[in-house]
Amino acid sequence: MKRSRLYEEHMKRGATFIEQAGWEVPAHYGDTAAEHQAVRRGVGLMDLSQRGKLRVTGEDRVKWLQSVISNDILPLAPGQGTYSSLLTHKGKMVTYFRVYQLGEALMLEDVGEIGDVTYSALRKFLLFGTKARMENCAETWGLLLISGPKAPELVHAAFGTEPSSLKPLSFVPVDIDGHAGMLIRTEETGETDVEILLPADGLKAAWDRCWSHGEPFGLRPFGAHALESLRVEAGFPKAGPDLNENIVPPEANLEGKAFSLTKGCYPGQEVVARMDTYGAVRRRLVGLVLENAQVPPPGSKLFSGDREVGWITSAVRSPSLGKVVAFGFPLRDFTPPGTGLTVEINGERKAATVQALPFVKES
Repeated sequence: MKRSRLYEEHMKRGATFIEQAGWEVPAHYGDTAAEHQAVRRGVGLMDLSQRGKLRVTGEDRVKWLQSVISNDILPLAPGQGTYSSLLTHKGKMVTYFRVYQLGEALMLEDVGEIGDVTYSALRKFLLFGTKARMENCAETWGLLLISGPKAPELVHAAFGTEPSSLKPLSFVPVDIDGHAGMLIRTEETGETDVEILLPADGLKAAWDRCWSHGEPFGLRPFGAHALESLRVEAGFPKAGPDLNENIVPPEANLEGKAFSLTKGCYPGQEVVARMDTYGAVRRRLVGLVLENAQVPPPGSKLFSGDREVGWITSAVRSPSLGKVVAFGFPLRDFTPPGTGLTVEINGERKAATVQALPFVKES
């Protein structure tokens, strides 16, 4: 099992661990609800070093990646990023990630804990003679997430940068005790989210700097369980549970975000373009609120009357709302907000109502 360079630091703070994609990661530090509320009301710090991370270099780096992935990266200037995905030839989502333009290189960060899926999938397209090199940075680079309404104040105090002026997925360079990294405005919890992406040797220095400045802001560590409830409340799907080979990008409401209809050919492009041309999106990602129900497991079936119309992907008990909320993929006739459905849980049908995303807006 792989471990972050901060494993001992998590142990000191009372972390309970779970496995994610071959990594041992903190699930919580004793009180998941308190960690969740710290991010909603103040500021929290999370180690996301288990995320897949790739660095692409070489003369053909942009040309090659542009030909393979679903979004258009040619307009990106250094300091900018975008979402994209890699699709099968049938248009299904293999992986979902962010691409950052560094100038001398491109950096990819998975949105979700899916191990080496992105690296393995892209490597198949790196043909002999292509002047591009792909480095798997999963273990050599670390990633911290600072989230909450007080995140800008903490980031400014700890790193001397004002992140509020950054647009989503834009970044600035940051030097932490001689380690050159990136300070990125991202989207993880629905609050102000800032990531520090840097070589793993500098991870503890960045962690320590956050804690040395964090007390006045009530800084609290948070783990995978709190991040899950935060991101579902915020309406953010991720690779693995929500975005996978059951789904085509338009079904996940990723128009204008993770794929291009004008950039030219890439694997799966014809399927996506045909959906747009003919309005043939068969199902859609929606939010669901469940009344008087336990959290349904992934894959739980959705019904309208006796008709099976879709399935559940991610589901949590929302600390903000005091209810079970979930992502579902019903057929498009059953996607308008207010539509009543049922979810099958342990052989029983429980009422669920379609609700517009996000469930919780930024504090």
